[in-house]
Amino acid sequence: MHKVYYQYDPAKHLYRRVYPSYRQRIKTYIRNAVYCIFTAGLFVAIYILCSNRPSIRDLKKENKELMLQYTLLSDKIDNGYSVLADLQQRDDNIYRVLLGAKPSEHSEAASEKADSAFSYIDFLTQTNTELVEVLKKRSELLEAKLFSQSKSYGELSELVKQNEKRLAAIPAIMPVYNKDLKRTASGYGYRIDPIYHTQKFHAGLDFAVVRNTPIYATGNGTVIYADKRGSFGNLVEVDHGYGYVTRYAHLESFKVKKGDKVVRGQVIALSGSTGKSTGPHLHYEVLVKGKYDDPSNYFFQDLNAEQYVELRNLASTYSKVFD
Repeated sequence: MHKVYYQYDPAKHLYRRVYPSYRQRIKTYIRNAVYCIFTAGLFVAIYILCSNRPSIRDLKKENKELMLQYTLLSDKIDNGYSVLADLQQRDDNIYRVLLGAKPSEHSEAASEKADSAFSYIDFLTQTNTELVEVLKKRSELLEAKLFSQSKSYGELSELVKQNEKRLAAIPAIMPVYNKDLKRTASGYGYRIDPIYHTQKFHAGLDFAVVRNTPIYATGNGTVIYADKRGSFGNLVEVDHGYGYVTRYAHLESFKVKKGDKVVRGQVIALSGSTGKSTGPHLHYEVLVKGKYDDPSNYFFQDLNAEQYVELRNLASTYSKVFD
């Protein structure tokens, strides 16, 4: 309902109604419209703020849950450092020792849990932004350490591959089938020569076998000799690398030739009695960096501890000498 204005006329002692001008009415309409809009906006803002504002109890609950999440995340990072420290310890003190490798070059010690672990006071005194930044730095450092450790394990993997080649090359089986050890004839060391009857150093191990018994390569390698050689008669020499060479003497025939690659267990010849020999047998030698070694030390894939002792006893006491 619009307001009605009157003005007093003193000459006639009357109140006359006053009608506002067009401009005044426009201003009045605009002022009222602005007032209504402002009032409506104010009420809307108050409603939005009041409806979306969490209670103090909700804020405390949210903050408690957030602190719990920070604590759990911090504990997980600490556990990661602990596991990493154990991996590095095993890396340096077990795996690399077994493989004969140098200790790994880790960027830093992984056991920094005590220095960087969160405490309850940290959660109370630091802002959320500060806590997130600290956790981010610790997780990035852990990631860098894990990357360093993965590189170390990559090196170990390569060392294992190299070691596998070495283990496959080192003589490790008997050159003839001799599971019952009954073919062992004469061992390594000083013996009486069967022809000249004088004491002589016997540089290998003799196996009493019938003619044409298969002779096996005792490790992976390359044939460097397959021909006659003096008192050895027909001889095969295999270079296994890593300083190891094996000799197989008094052979009847060859199954390989010079330059052939052989693998452990491959038949390389047949036994005989060629050269300086009193009967069919195999004379087997192992040389390490040019020096003779007792062949019985290189049967670890064929013999257990008890069999090894028995073989050594048989080789040292058996009276029959063939060469």
